[in-house]
Amino acid sequence: MFKNPDVLWLNTNPYLRRFNLPIIKYLSNHVSIGHWEYDITPDENSALHTAVELLREYIIVIKKPVHLVGHSTDGLLGLLLSRQYPELVKSLTLLGVGVNPEVDWVNYYYQIRKNLPCSREVALAKVAKCLFNYQNHYYQRAFVNLLDKALLYTISPHSIYEEKEILKGGITNPMMVCGSEDDLVVSRALLAQWQPYLKSEDELFVVAKGGHFFHYTCPQLTGEKIINFMTMKSVKSCNYKLSSEVNHQ
Repeated sequence: MFKNPDVLWLNTNPYLRRFNLPIIKYLSNHVSIGHWEYDITPDENSALHTAVELLREYIIVIKKPVHLVGHSTDGLLGLLLSRQYPELVKSLTLLGVGVNPEVDWVNYYYQIRKNLPCSREVALAKVAKCLFNYQNHYYQRAFVNLLDKALLYTISPHSIYEEKEILKGGITNPMMVCGSEDDLVVSRALLAQWQPYLKSEDELFVVAKGGHFFHYTCPQLTGEKIINFMTMKSVKSCNYKLSSEVNHQ
């Protein structure tokens, strides 16, 4: 990883980090990439606003705008920062983020809990099957345990008591939206609904098969598209400058 990266991969959940590693490894062979992490403790409340400010402070230290990449809730974090501080961002790549950006696997889990009379473990098993599409039932316990721990560390805006909505739409900077045809959390329909919000320099890329973690199952294909997007003329020509006010904070 580079200390002064051009690309910043966002991660806010230590238990889901492993699914980012193959594509980060691929990207690292082509671009200077850093891995920004925000880990909350089980005692903290969901803290998207705190994560946005900490990410902002980190990019200021880098002293140049960066390409942000994030999957699901991590992509939502990048979206919120790009809206609030566009001068810090060269481009934003969203993976598994629909036109309703707050829709994530945590939201999917709470929908199951509310709509079906089932236990936490049964609901997590349904989510695990949806996310990972495992064929061997011996994997069920491992994936349920993984998601059970991941729930404790999520900064998703949702809880079993409340589901929050976040404004639809994109950003002023170039943006790429990536997804999968067979993603049951962020469906093809939700991805297609991005179209009215996309600018001429934006891009929508959808793989045929890969599920919610398509960047894990298709790292090279997805990585190639991301690199092509970041290096296309409309992105390269963007010359965002950090304002003197930002530089001196």
